[in-house]
Amino acid sequence: MKKLLAFSILFSNILFAQKAELWLTKTDKSVLFEKQNKELTFQKTQTNIPTIFVNEKQKFQTMDGFGYTLTSGSANLINQLPNIKELLNELFRTDKNNIGISYLRISIGASDLSAYDYSYSNEKDLSLKNFSLKEEEKDMIPVLKEILKINPKIKILGSPWSPPKWMKTNENAKGGSLKPEYFQVYADYLAKYIKEMAKHGIKIDAITVQNEPLHPGNNPSLLMESSDQGNFVKNNLGPTFLKQNIKTKIIIYDHNADRPDYPIQILNDPATRKFIDGTAFHLYGGNVENIGEVHEAHPDKNLYFTEQWIGYPSYFGGDLSWHIKNLIIGASKNWCKTVLEWNLAADENQNPHTEGGCTACLGALTIENEKITRNAAHYIIAHASKFVRPNSVRIASNNTMSLANVAFKTPEGKTVLIVINESDKSSEFAIDYKNKKIIEKLDPGDVATYVW
Repeated sequence: MKKLLAFSILFSNILFAQKAELWLTKTDKSVLFEKQNKELTFQKTQTNIPTIFVNEKQKFQTMDGFGYTLTSGSANLINQLPNIKELLNELFRTDKNNIGISYLRISIGASDLSAYDYSYSNEKDLSLKNFSLKEEEKDMIPVLKEILKINPKIKILGSPWSPPKWMKTNENAKGGSLKPEYFQVYADYLAKYIKEMAKHGIKIDAITVQNEPLHPGNNPSLLMESSDQGNFVKNNLGPTFLKQNIKTKIIIYDHNADRPDYPIQILNDPATRKFIDGTAFHLYGGNVENIGEVHEAHPDKNLYFTEQWIGYPSYFGGDLSWHIKNLIIGASKNWCKTVLEWNLAADENQNPHTEGGCTACLGALTIENEKITRNAAHYIIAHASKFVRPNSVRIASNNTMSLANVAFKTPEGKTVLIVINESDKSSEFAIDYKNKKIIEKLDPGDVATYVW
C-alpha cells in the first residue's frame, strides 16, 4: 500500500510538474528571439548556485504595455509597403512568432522624425476654426486604423514636440516658449486634437504635455520650465479636459531621468496634481534609478518610460544589453507602466527627419524599398511585449551575481521572467518558484525570457 501511495505521488508530481519555455537572443545574432527546444521542469532540488527567487505574493505596478513611437516618418514608410498587413500582424499580434506590441506613442503635430515641420493650425486662429488633421490623414491615421483592426485595445499616447508657431515667443518650430496669452487656446488645441482623432475611431488614452521640455534645440521643440508646465496644467489643460469631459490622461515631464525634481515640483502642488495621472521619462541623462524618486515622493501617481533611441551605426550586442538592463528591467523595476523604444521605422539612410532633426536614429525596423531589416530595438521590445500583456503585474525577483532580471504575472496566470547575463562568462543559475527550481545556463550577454 505504501509503495502504491509513493508511486501515485511520484506519478502526480510528474504529471503536474511546472514546465517553462525559453525564448533566447544572443549578442552575436546567432539566435534572435527564438523559442528553444529544451524541456525546463521545476523540481524539488538543493543547490548552492546563484538563484533568482520569483515571489508572486509581492506585487508592484500594473503594466500598460511595451512598444515604440510610431512617428509620421515611420508611418509613411510602413504605409508604402505592399505587404503592410503582413508586417503589422507580425508587430501587433501575439500568436506564433509575432511580438504583440501593446502600446504606441505618436506625435501631436510633427516630431523631428517627420519629413518636415507641421501643425494642425498654421496661421493665427484663436477659435481654431481652421484646425485640420490633413497631415495625419496621409499616413498616420490609415496605419493606426490598420493596427486597430489587429488590436482594438492597443493604448495610444500622444506627445507634442511644439505648439503651432504663432503661439510661440520666437514664432519658430525650433525652441522658444509658449506665450502666456495662448495658454488657453493651446489647451483647446490639444483637446480638439483628441476629439478629432476620436472621429477617426482613434482613442488617445493619454498625452504628455510636452516632449523633452528642457531641450529647445531640436526641430521642432519647445522650452517649458516646470513652473510654466504646472501652471498650464492647473489653469488651462486640466480644467479644459474637465469641462469638455475628456478622459484622456495627462502625463507630465517626458524627459530625462536626471531631473526628477521637475515633476516632483509640479506634483507638490495639490491644485495641479489632481489633474495629473503620472510622469514620463527618457534616459539620455541620469540613472534609471532616479525615476524611483518620483514614486517615493508621490506613490499614488503613475510612471511611464516613453523614449530611448538606438543610434546608427548600431553595435547590436551592446545596444541589446544596455537597453534590456536599463529599460526592460530597470524602468520596470522603477515602477514604469510602459517601456517604449523610440522610432518604429526608418529607411536605410535614417530618413525621414526634419532639417535639424535626428540624423542617426536607427529604427526598430529599417525599411529599404520593400526589404525589412529587424534591428536591436525590435528584439529588445519583443522579449517583453509578446508575453507581458496589458494588465500584467510586476512581481518580486532578486538580482543575483550578474543576472539582472524582472518578473511579471500575466492576467492569464502565467509567470514571465526576463534575465540578462551581464558578465563576460557563462553563468549557471537556478530559478526558484514556489520552492521548486529549474537549473539554467546563459552565455555572456544572453537575453532570456522564461514563461511558465
